Amino acid sequence: MSTSIQDVARKAGVSISTVSRSFTRPDLVSAKTRERVLAIADELNFSLSRSAAALKSGRSLRIAVLMSGHIRLWFTASVIEGLNEVLHAEGYDISIFQVSSIEERKEFFDMLPVRRNADAVIVVSFDIDNNEIAQLASVDVPIVGINSVDAQARGFTAAINIDDAQGSTLAARHLINLGHRRIAYISTDREISLSFSVQSRFDAFTEHCRKEGVEPQVIVCKVNADGRYEISDVVTQLMSLDEMPTAIACQEDGIALPLLFQLERNGFSVPGDVSLIGYDDSFYTDDIGLTTIRQDPVAMARKAAHMTLDLIEEKPIEQPFVTCPAHLIVRASTSRVK
Repeated sequence: MSTSIQDVARKAGVSISTVSRSFTRPDLVSAKTRERVLAIADELNFSLSRSAAALKSGRSLRIAVLMSGHIRLWFTASVIEGLNEVLHAEGYDISIFQVSSIEERKEFFDMLPVRRNADAVIVVSFDIDNNEIAQLASVDVPIVGINSVDAQARGFTAAINIDDAQGSTLAARHLINLGHRRIAYISTDREISLSFSVQSRFDAFTEHCRKEGVEPQVIVCKVNADGRYEISDVVTQLMSLDEMPTAIACQEDGIALPLLFQLERNGFSVPGDVSLIGYDDSFYTDDIGLTTIRQDPVAMARKAAHMTLDLIEEKPIEQPFVTCPAHLIVRASTSRVK
């Protein structure tokens, strides 16, 4: 026999509406009462009908998250972790849409007003155009960016971004201050038509180098069909240059970490022969001693989730567009040029 909401209310010693609010409007229930109600609901194996809650609130209780990166990647997984921590506790599901082209992105926005199956859209690390913004506005759906390109100028409702220009400038300055002049920059070419936030990393890095009279050698890291970086090809390109660089900057730690091992397997000492710097401060960078630029996507995603909930509830946001500073973390993989 299935458990009813009345059963939970009776055992918890509260009203039926308090049980309902514990699931759908936790802000209206004291933390102690909500914890007791949810514990008893778990004990009785009871769950409130999401469809009934959605019908009552006029919401889908779903947030659409658009991202291009594979879920297993550090940044993508960290964003999902941060979003889920906040949104799940508030009764929202996350629907992840992996978008790899403008065409796929357009199809999503074309269908959203018809389906009306999301209360907000969170866009991670790429841009959307004005027509897509207008489609969201027509159904009163807020759009929140995480590391999204030109978020305020493009009409996002709110956004939180790492200061990629500052981060890459710090990386370039660090290598040049160590005396490096033969510098390579490793970037990806995903062969798709979206505009990505990592482009600003490349632009800022090369701009600072050129101001200092250094022309960085650009190496493209291929991405295979499984979303994995072809690091061995990067090493081949580096060793095919007329002169091996004395320093290498990578678009992200996901390139820098395996590159460090591949270089050492091919007889190069890091940082003895070549200095190496990454970007992200992701898993294992501290253990391996990789110099990198730190960002915190879990914290950024939490902030984005809270802004999203406020927008859904039509609460004012004091600072809708937030830029987080980047930090240079110096470890053992960079040293003065010899």
